[in-house]
Amino acid sequence: MGIFDWKHWVVLLVVVVLVFGTKKLKNLGSDLGESIKGFRKAMNEEESKPAESTPPPVQPAQPVQPQASPLNQPQTIDGQAHKVEEPIRKD
Repeated sequence: MGIFDWKHWVVLLVVVVLVFGTKKLKNLGSDLGESIKGFRKAMNEEESKPAESTPPPVQPAQPVQPQASPLNQPQTIDGQAHKVEEPIRKD
């Protein structure tokens, strides 16, 4: 008999229809069919189109030199200093 008998599948189908409704299941089926057709079409186009050019050879990357730890390097802050003028007091 196995784990799922035909009776189990019928009960499962009834539960799924009750939960999702027939409209959503119909839309799901049509969307799935369209996506499979699109996938097949793309695969056929790719197979029929010959490889026109080969990709250029990959250039070897330059080795990266390790940097010193940031704790050992002096840290600088760039900025400009402005003189703040105090207002003139009339006492």
